[in-house]
Amino acid sequence: MAEDLEIPHEPHGRGGARHRFRAGRRLGDHRHRVVASQDRVPRSFRSQVARRLAAPFLGLLFVATLLAGGCAYWTEKQGELIFRPTKDAWWGFNGAAIAFEERWIPVGAEGQKLNAWWLKAENPKAPSILYLHGARWNLTGSVSRLERWRKLGFNVLAIDYRGFGKSADAAPSEESANEDAEAAWAYLAQIAPQQPRYVVGHSLGGVIAVELASRHPDASGLVLEATFTSVRDMVAHSPWSFLPVGLVLTQEFDALAKIPEVHVPVLVVHGTRDAVVPFEMGEKLYAAAPGPKRFIKVEGGSHHNLSYVAFDEYRAALAQLFKIGS
Repeated sequence: MAEDLEIPHEPHGRGGARHRFRAGRRLGDHRHRVVASQDRVPRSFRSQVARRLAAPFLGLLFVATLLAGGCAYWTEKQGELIFRPTKDAWWGFNGAAIAFEERWIPVGAEGQKLNAWWLKAENPKAPSILYLHGARWNLTGSVSRLERWRKLGFNVLAIDYRGFGKSADAAPSEESANEDAEAAWAYLAQIAPQQPRYVVGHSLGGVIAVELASRHPDASGLVLEATFTSVRDMVAHSPWSFLPVGLVLTQEFDALAKIPEVHVPVLVVHGTRDAVVPFEMGEKLYAAAPGPKRFIKVEGGSHHNLSYVAFDEYRAALAQLFKIGS
């Protein structure tokens, strides 16, 4: 979706490198605030970028509504406009900067496969996460975030949904992405059967992660980074809110409605200067989660740099909520 360009704007340096940032005070027992002492991108510029990113999706969504000739066609076009899948590597990807094993995961009834990366932690008994990226870029656009999760002490299984990267060439949809996540979760249970397993999602991937976690109380926990509440809410917060998109929307991606069904510990992380997904959406998801739960408020954090800015706060929250490294 236009709400999530998976472009890491921070360097690939050491996971804990935070020379441009300082930690803020703790807010309450379950909420933390992290302050970014320097933000290079003016707010007005980021707002303009967000509008430009949203405009193609919302404009095409409305035009497609008028032109669509059938429900199946319209559902497929919605998926393409929301995910905006790409097969090409992100322009800044350097394969030498990350060590991973390439894996292939069977999915669906037609012999299709998902391309996945498996990053091993240094500790052979480390817990594992299933990482679900957002829209637009494939796995190559999440390289720095994946490496930081490994440095936080996890084995990392990250997948490309069908339609992305080297995965099967098919139009992605809400249904197919949820099926992809299910297949990856089952695969993770096979390759890491004795370790705790967590679900981590960024932006659109966070919505898919909520759906997966709601079906799997066997998960050890859920982490949501810069995740939106629903597609309807994203439209409502855009300059195109006057368009009757809700009348034709078939792919809701409604994390806010689903998260009360999640019965595992939940960590929500959101930046106050996220120019793509409003900070308030992170607060709403946190409020709706049953708990136990934690919220990391990253002052000045953007849509893409949360684990870079708040690396130490991630580590502390993981220890408190999930007992990782404690």
